[in-house]
Amino acid sequence: MATLEECRGALDRLSDNLARAGGDVHAAAALDRSLSCHITDLDTTFVGHLRGGRVVVGDTVPGAPREKAQIRLAMTGDDLLAMVGGELNFAKAWASGRVRLEAGFRDLLRLRTLL
Repeated sequence: MATLEECRGALDRLSDNLARAGGDVHAAAALDRSLSCHITDLDTTFVGHLRGGRVVVGDTVPGAPREKAQIRLAMTGDDLLAMVGGELNFAKAWASGRVRLEAGFRDLLRLRTLL
């Protein structure tokens, strides 16, 4: 089972990957939205923002997020590590229910480029 430190590191790597991306991926990640990533098996949520093409984690809170972020992710720590490491395809994980993504309709349309 992944640790909180490993999950935080994976989110940092994801942020770096998004910042280096070009084209449609960079445009899709250039939103300015509140973001939460609930790690279900650790019952911990990373709270922050998607801003300027980067994931900026501001806080870690126990349990589910207290406030509803504009973009909400939920998954196990192992799935987060596998996705960032390229071993798990986000679209397939989302379609199978391993990963939950909730956002407004316009944000979902824009984020589909990342899939």
